[in-house]
Amino acid sequence: MTPVCPFVKASRPDDGSSRKPGECPEKHAAEHEGGGKAKEESVGASATVSPKCPFGYDSQTFKLGPHSCMICQALLFDCSKCVPCSHVYCKVCISRFKDCPLCGADIERIEADTDLQSVVDRFVDGHARIKRFHVDMDKEGKVGENKKVIYEDVSLERGAFLVQQAMRAFRAQNVESARSRLSLCAEDIRGQIEIAGNTSELCSQLGAVLGMLGDCCRSMGDAGSAVTYFEESAEFLSKLPAADLEIMHTLSVSLNKIGDLKYYDGDLEAARSYYVRSLNVRCDAIKHHPSVSSQTLDVAVSLAKVADVDRTIGNEDAALDRFREAIKLLESLTLKPEEAGLEQRRLSVLEFLNNQLTEKQSS
Repeated sequence: MTPVCPFVKASRPDDGSSRKPGECPEKHAAEHEGGGKAKEESVGASATVSPKCPFGYDSQTFKLGPHSCMICQALLFDCSKCVPCSHVYCKVCISRFKDCPLCGADIERIEADTDLQSVVDRFVDGHARIKRFHVDMDKEGKVGENKKVIYEDVSLERGAFLVQQAMRAFRAQNVESARSRLSLCAEDIRGQIEIAGNTSELCSQLGAVLGMLGDCCRSMGDAGSAVTYFEESAEFLSKLPAADLEIMHTLSVSLNKIGDLKYYDGDLEAARSYYVRSLNVRCDAIKHHPSVSSQTLDVAVSLAKVADVDRTIGNEDAALDRFREAIKLLESLTLKPEEAGLEQRRLSVLEFLNNQLTEKQSS
Protein backbone atom coordinates (compact mmCIF):
# COMPACT_ATOMS: atom_id res chain seq x y z
CA MET A 1 0.00 0.00 0.00
CA THR A 2 1.37 3.40 -0.98
CA PRO A 3 1.44 5.78 2.03
CA VAL A 4 -0.57 8.98 1.64
CA CYS A 5 -0.50 11.92 4.04
CA PRO A 6 -3.77 12.03 6.02
CA PHE A 7 -4.02 15.77 5.37
CA VAL A 8 -3.95 15.31 1.59
CA LYS A 9 -7.31 14.45 0.10
CA ALA A 10 -5.98 11.98 -2.45
CA SER A 11 -7.25 8.49 -3.18
CA ARG A 12 -4.84 5.67 -2.61
CA PRO A 13 -3.78 3.84 -5.76
CA ASP A 14 -5.41 0.68 -4.42
CA ASP A 15 -8.51 2.42 -3.11
CA GLY A 16 -11.60 1.16 -4.87
CA SER A 17 -14.00 3.56 -3.15
CA SER A 18 -13.28 6.57 -5.37
CA ARG A 19 -16.73 6.86 -6.88
CA LYS A 20 -18.82 9.91 -6.12
CA PRO A 21 -21.87 9.64 -3.83
CA GLY A 22 -24.92 8.62 -5.83
CA GLU A 23 -22.99 7.22 -8.77
CA CYS A 24 -23.79 3.77 -10.11
CA PRO A 25 -21.37 1.16 -8.73
CA GLU A 26 -21.60 -0.84 -11.96
CA LYS A 27 -19.96 2.07 -13.78
CA HIS A 28 -16.87 1.75 -11.61
CA ALA A 29 -16.92 -2.04 -11.87
CA ALA A 30 -16.72 -1.74 -15.64
CA GLU A 31 -13.89 0.72 -15.34
CA HIS A 32 -11.93 -1.69 -13.15
CA GLU A 33 -12.53 -4.58 -15.53
CA GLY A 34 -11.49 -2.87 -18.74
CA GLY A 35 -9.35 0.01 -17.60
CA GLY A 36 -6.53 -1.68 -15.73
CA LYS A 37 -3.83 -0.21 -17.94
CA ALA A 38 -5.34 3.25 -17.90
CA LYS A 39 -5.59 3.00 -14.11
CA GLU A 40 -1.92 2.16 -13.83
CA GLU A 41 -1.02 5.15 -16.01
CA SER A 42 -3.15 7.47 -13.92
CA VAL A 43 -1.82 6.33 -10.55
CA GLY A 44 1.04 8.81 -10.60
CA ALA A 45 -1.20 11.70 -11.61
CA SER A 46 -3.92 10.93 -9.04
CA ALA A 47 -1.42 10.56 -6.23
CA THR A 48 0.41 13.77 -7.15
CA VAL A 49 -1.60 16.38 -5.30
CA SER A 50 -0.42 19.86 -4.38
CA PRO A 51 0.41 19.68 -0.65
CA LYS A 52 -1.79 21.68 1.68
CA CYS A 53 -1.14 22.80 5.20
CA PRO A 54 -3.64 21.20 7.64
CA PHE A 55 -4.02 24.53 9.43
CA GLY A 56 -4.93 26.34 6.21
CA TYR A 57 -1.69 28.33 5.95
CA ASP A 58 -1.10 27.95 2.23
CA SER A 59 -1.39 30.23 -0.77
CA GLN A 60 -4.65 28.79 -2.12
CA THR A 61 -6.87 28.24 0.93
CA PHE A 62 -5.73 30.66 3.61
CA LYS A 63 -7.87 30.67 6.73
CA LEU A 64 -7.39 31.66 10.34
CA GLY A 65 -5.64 28.93 12.28
CA PRO A 66 -4.61 28.22 15.87
CA HIS A 67 -1.57 30.46 15.50
CA SER A 68 -3.54 33.46 14.23
CA CYS A 69 -4.63 36.59 16.04
CA MET A 70 -8.38 37.00 15.62
CA ILE A 71 -8.04 40.80 15.60
CA CYS A 72 -5.40 41.46 12.95
CA GLN A 73 -5.97 38.05 11.28
CA ALA A 74 -2.23 37.51 10.92
CA LEU A 75 0.13 35.17 12.74
CA LEU A 76 0.47 35.97 16.43
CA PHE A 77 3.24 38.38 17.33
CA ASP A 78 4.26 39.16 20.90
CA CYS A 79 1.57 36.75 22.15
CA SER A 80 -0.44 38.08 25.06
CA LYS A 81 -3.05 36.22 27.09
CA CYS A 82 -6.11 37.85 28.60
CA VAL A 83 -6.78 37.17 32.27
CA PRO A 84 -9.05 35.53 33.33
CA CYS A 85 -10.44 34.17 30.02
CA SER A 86 -7.04 33.06 28.62
CA HIS A 87 -7.78 34.04 25.02
CA VAL A 88 -4.59 34.98 23.17
CA TYR A 89 -3.93 37.88 20.78
CA CYS A 90 -1.05 40.03 19.60
CA LYS A 91 -0.06 42.44 22.37
CA VAL A 92 -0.57 45.53 20.19
CA CYS A 93 -3.99 44.30 19.05
CA ILE A 94 -5.47 43.40 22.44
CA SER A 95 -4.07 46.49 24.18
CA ARG A 96 -6.80 48.53 22.46
CA PHE A 97 -9.59 46.59 24.20
CA LYS A 98 -11.01 46.48 27.71
CA ASP A 99 -13.18 43.43 27.02
CA CYS A 100 -12.13 40.22 25.29
CA PRO A 101 -13.29 40.43 21.64
CA LEU A 102 -14.04 36.69 21.60
CA CYS A 103 -15.96 36.09 24.82
CA GLY A 104 -16.72 39.59 26.09
CA ALA A 105 -15.16 39.01 29.51
CA ASP A 106 -13.57 41.95 31.29
CA ILE A 107 -9.82 41.99 30.86
CA GLU A 108 -8.25 42.26 34.32
CA ARG A 109 -4.71 42.14 32.99
CA ILE A 110 -2.64 40.94 30.04
CA GLU A 111 0.16 38.40 30.41
CA ALA A 112 2.85 37.43 27.92
CA ASP A 113 2.45 33.92 26.52
CA THR A 114 6.05 33.04 25.75
CA ASP A 115 5.34 29.34 25.22
CA LEU A 116 2.84 29.96 22.44
CA GLN A 117 5.07 32.62 20.91
CA SER A 118 7.92 30.12 20.68
CA VAL A 119 5.57 27.72 18.89
CA VAL A 120 4.58 30.44 16.43
CA ASP A 121 8.22 31.35 15.84
CA ARG A 122 9.07 27.71 15.10
CA PHE A 123 6.04 27.50 12.83
CA VAL A 124 7.23 30.53 10.85
CA ASP A 125 10.76 29.19 10.63
CA GLY A 126 9.64 25.79 9.37
CA HIS A 127 6.69 26.81 7.25
CA ALA A 128 7.28 30.20 5.69
CA ARG A 129 10.96 30.99 5.47
CA ILE A 130 13.32 30.27 2.62
CA LYS A 131 15.37 27.54 4.23
CA ARG A 132 19.11 27.61 4.25
CA PHE A 133 21.22 25.09 2.38
CA HIS A 134 22.34 22.00 4.25
CA VAL A 135 26.11 21.59 4.27
CA ASP A 136 27.42 18.04 3.99
CA MET A 137 30.47 17.15 6.05
CA ASP A 138 32.41 13.94 5.56
CA LYS A 139 33.90 11.87 8.35
CA GLU A 140 37.07 13.95 8.36
CA GLY A 141 35.07 17.13 8.91
CA LYS A 142 35.52 18.49 5.41
CA VAL A 143 32.71 20.56 3.96
CA GLY A 144 31.05 18.95 0.96
CA GLU A 145 28.51 20.22 -1.56
CA ASN A 146 25.45 22.15 -0.49
CA LYS A 147 22.10 20.42 -0.77
CA LYS A 148 19.16 22.64 -1.58
CA VAL A 149 16.28 22.68 0.89
CA ILE A 150 12.86 23.99 -0.16
CA TYR A 151 9.75 25.23 1.63
CA GLU A 152 7.76 22.97 3.88
CA ASP A 153 4.72 24.09 1.85
CA VAL A 154 5.76 24.10 -1.79
CA SER A 155 2.50 25.77 -2.85
CA LEU A 156 3.88 29.12 -1.65
CA GLU A 157 5.98 31.42 -3.76
CA ARG A 158 9.22 32.77 -2.32
CA GLY A 159 8.42 34.97 0.63
CA ALA A 160 4.73 35.22 -0.30
CA PHE A 161 3.52 33.86 3.02
CA LEU A 162 5.53 36.30 5.13
CA VAL A 163 4.48 39.22 2.93
CA GLN A 164 0.85 38.13 3.19
CA GLN A 165 1.06 38.01 6.98
CA ALA A 166 2.83 41.37 7.08
CA MET A 167 0.18 43.05 4.93
CA ARG A 168 -2.60 41.70 7.14
CA ALA A 169 -0.84 43.00 10.25
CA PHE A 170 -0.08 46.38 8.66
CA ARG A 171 -3.70 46.80 7.59
CA ALA A 172 -4.76 46.21 11.20
CA GLN A 173 -2.16 48.77 12.40
CA ASN A 174 0.01 46.13 14.04
CA VAL A 175 3.09 47.68 12.47
CA GLU A 176 5.64 45.93 14.70
CA SER A 177 4.34 42.57 13.55
CA ALA A 178 4.44 43.64 9.91
CA ARG A 179 7.99 44.94 10.27
CA SER A 180 9.16 41.72 11.91
CA ARG A 181 7.73 39.49 9.15
CA LEU A 182 9.08 41.70 6.39
CA SER A 183 12.52 41.77 8.00
CA LEU A 184 12.62 37.96 7.91
CA CYS A 185 11.52 38.00 4.29
CA ALA A 186 14.20 40.53 3.35
CA GLU A 187 16.84 38.51 5.19
CA ASP A 188 15.91 35.37 3.26
CA ILE A 189 15.90 37.12 -0.12
CA ARG A 190 19.31 38.63 0.61
CA GLY A 191 20.54 35.11 1.31
CA GLN A 192 19.22 33.98 -2.05
CA ILE A 193 20.93 36.92 -3.77
CA GLU A 194 24.24 35.89 -2.21
CA ILE A 195 23.80 32.49 -3.84
CA ALA A 196 22.12 33.30 -7.16
CA GLY A 197 23.32 36.86 -7.74
CA ASN A 198 21.31 39.99 -8.60
CA THR A 199 18.66 38.33 -10.74
CA SER A 200 15.69 40.41 -11.91
CA GLU A 201 13.26 38.32 -9.87
CA LEU A 202 15.19 38.59 -6.62
CA CYS A 203 15.96 42.31 -7.03
CA SER A 204 12.30 43.00 -7.74
CA GLN A 205 11.19 41.04 -4.68
CA LEU A 206 13.74 42.64 -2.38
CA GLY A 207 12.96 46.11 -3.71
CA ALA A 208 9.26 45.63 -2.98
CA VAL A 209 9.87 44.22 0.51
CA LEU A 210 12.28 47.03 1.42
CA GLY A 211 9.70 49.56 0.25
CA MET A 212 7.11 48.00 2.56
CA LEU A 213 9.62 48.10 5.41
CA GLY A 214 10.03 51.79 4.69
CA ASP A 215 6.27 52.23 4.99
CA CYS A 216 6.35 50.46 8.36
CA CYS A 217 9.10 52.73 9.66
CA ARG A 218 7.29 55.81 8.40
CA SER A 219 4.10 54.71 10.19
CA MET A 220 6.12 54.31 13.39
CA GLY A 221 7.59 57.81 13.04
CA ASP A 222 11.10 56.54 12.29
CA ALA A 223 11.83 58.76 9.29
CA GLY A 224 15.55 57.99 9.25
CA SER A 225 15.07 54.23 8.92
CA ALA A 226 12.27 54.79 6.40
CA VAL A 227 14.60 56.80 4.14
CA THR A 228 17.27 54.10 4.44
CA TYR A 229 14.84 51.37 3.38
CA PHE A 230 13.37 53.43 0.52
CA GLU A 231 16.86 54.29 -0.76
CA GLU A 232 17.91 50.64 -0.67
CA SER A 233 14.66 49.69 -2.40
CA ALA A 234 15.34 52.23 -5.15
CA GLU A 235 18.91 50.93 -5.48
CA PHE A 236 17.78 47.37 -6.18
CA LEU A 237 14.89 48.39 -8.45
CA SER A 238 17.20 50.65 -10.47
CA LYS A 239 19.17 47.57 -11.51
CA LEU A 240 16.16 46.16 -13.38
CA PRO A 241 15.04 46.75 -16.99
CA ALA A 242 13.09 49.94 -17.57
CA ALA A 243 10.60 48.06 -19.76
CA ASP A 244 8.91 46.45 -16.74
CA LEU A 245 5.99 48.74 -15.93
CA GLU A 246 5.30 47.44 -12.43
CA ILE A 247 8.94 47.71 -11.40
CA MET A 248 9.22 51.25 -12.72
CA HIS A 249 6.06 52.25 -10.88
CA THR A 250 7.40 50.80 -7.61
CA LEU A 251 10.73 52.57 -8.15
CA SER A 252 9.08 55.93 -8.79
CA VAL A 253 6.88 55.54 -5.70
CA SER A 254 9.92 54.78 -3.51
CA LEU A 255 11.72 57.86 -4.84
CA ASN A 256 8.66 60.03 -4.22
CA LYS A 257 8.37 58.73 -0.66
CA ILE A 258 11.98 59.67 0.03
CA GLY A 259 11.23 63.08 -1.45
CA ASP A 260 8.21 63.46 0.83
CA LEU A 261 10.26 62.63 3.92
CA LYS A 262 12.99 65.07 2.90
CA TYR A 263 10.33 67.71 2.22
CA TYR A 264 8.76 67.32 5.67
CA ASP A 265 12.24 67.44 7.19
CA GLY A 266 12.83 70.82 5.53
CA ASP A 267 15.52 69.62 3.09
CA LEU A 268 13.88 71.07 -0.02
CA GLU A 269 16.82 70.64 -2.38
CA ALA A 270 17.09 66.94 -1.54
CA ALA A 271 13.32 66.57 -1.88
CA ARG A 272 13.40 68.18 -5.32
CA SER A 273 16.23 65.88 -6.38
CA TYR A 274 14.23 62.75 -5.53
CA TYR A 275 11.04 64.15 -7.09
CA VAL A 276 12.93 64.84 -10.32
CA ARG A 277 14.37 61.32 -10.33
CA SER A 278 10.88 59.91 -9.91
CA LEU A 279 9.61 62.15 -12.72
CA ASN A 280 12.37 60.91 -15.03
CA VAL A 281 11.53 57.28 -14.25
CA ARG A 282 7.87 57.90 -15.08
CA CYS A 283 8.71 59.72 -18.30
CA ASP A 284 10.85 56.75 -19.35
CA ALA A 285 7.96 54.42 -18.51
CA ILE A 286 5.66 56.39 -20.84
CA LYS A 287 8.15 55.90 -23.67
CA HIS A 288 7.94 52.14 -23.20
CA HIS A 289 4.19 52.07 -22.50
CA PRO A 290 2.60 55.09 -24.26
CA SER A 291 -0.89 53.59 -24.21
CA VAL A 292 -1.11 53.15 -20.42
CA SER A 293 -3.23 56.03 -19.13
CA SER A 294 -2.22 55.58 -15.50
CA GLN A 295 1.35 56.47 -16.49
CA THR A 296 0.20 59.85 -17.77
CA LEU A 297 -1.53 60.49 -14.44
CA ASP A 298 1.64 59.51 -12.59
CA VAL A 299 3.72 61.92 -14.67
CA ALA A 300 1.26 64.73 -13.93
CA VAL A 301 1.52 64.03 -10.20
CA SER A 302 5.32 64.06 -10.38
CA LEU A 303 5.27 67.35 -12.27
CA ALA A 304 3.07 68.80 -9.53
CA LYS A 305 5.47 67.63 -6.81
CA VAL A 306 8.49 69.19 -8.52
CA ALA A 307 6.54 72.38 -9.20
CA ASP A 308 5.46 72.64 -5.57
CA VAL A 309 9.07 72.48 -4.38
CA ASP A 310 10.14 74.98 -7.06
CA ARG A 311 7.53 77.40 -5.78
CA THR A 312 8.58 76.87 -2.17
CA ILE A 313 12.24 77.65 -2.90
CA GLY A 314 11.24 80.75 -4.89
CA ASN A 315 11.53 79.48 -8.48
CA GLU A 316 8.03 80.60 -9.45
CA ASP A 317 8.46 80.63 -13.23
CA ALA A 318 9.67 77.02 -13.31
CA ALA A 319 6.82 76.03 -11.03
CA LEU A 320 4.18 77.60 -13.29
CA ASP A 321 5.68 75.93 -16.35
CA ARG A 322 5.44 72.51 -14.73
CA PHE A 323 1.89 73.12 -13.48
CA ARG A 324 0.84 74.09 -17.03
CA GLU A 325 2.61 71.08 -18.51
CA ALA A 326 0.77 68.76 -16.12
CA ILE A 327 -2.58 70.42 -16.94
CA LYS A 328 -1.94 70.00 -20.65
CA LEU A 329 -1.19 66.31 -20.17
CA LEU A 330 -4.38 65.65 -18.23
CA GLU A 331 -6.64 67.70 -20.50
CA SER A 332 -5.40 65.79 -23.55
CA LEU A 333 -5.74 62.40 -21.84
CA THR A 334 -8.50 60.26 -23.35
CA LEU A 335 -9.56 57.36 -21.17
CA LYS A 336 -10.89 54.10 -22.55
CA PRO A 337 -14.26 52.77 -21.31
CA GLU A 338 -12.51 50.14 -19.19
CA GLU A 339 -10.44 52.91 -17.55
CA ALA A 340 -13.42 54.79 -16.17
CA GLY A 341 -12.08 54.30 -12.66
CA LEU A 342 -9.21 56.68 -13.46
CA GLU A 343 -11.51 59.56 -14.34
CA GLN A 344 -12.09 60.63 -10.74
CA ARG A 345 -8.35 60.68 -10.10
CA ARG A 346 -7.75 62.67 -13.29
CA LEU A 347 -10.34 65.27 -12.31
CA SER A 348 -9.00 65.51 -8.76
CA VAL A 349 -5.40 66.12 -9.89
CA LEU A 350 -6.59 68.54 -12.58
CA GLU A 351 -8.56 70.54 -10.01
CA PHE A 352 -5.49 70.78 -7.78
CA LEU A 353 -3.32 71.98 -10.67
CA ASN A 354 -5.82 74.61 -11.78
CA ASN A 355 -6.08 75.86 -8.20
CA GLN A 356 -2.31 76.38 -8.15
CA LEU A 357 -2.55 78.66 -11.18
CA THR A 358 -5.58 80.46 -9.77
CA GLU A 359 -3.76 81.17 -6.50
CA LYS A 360 -0.89 82.77 -8.41
CA GLN A 361 -3.21 84.95 -10.49
CA SER A 362 -5.18 86.12 -7.44
CA SER A 363 -1.98 87.03 -5.59
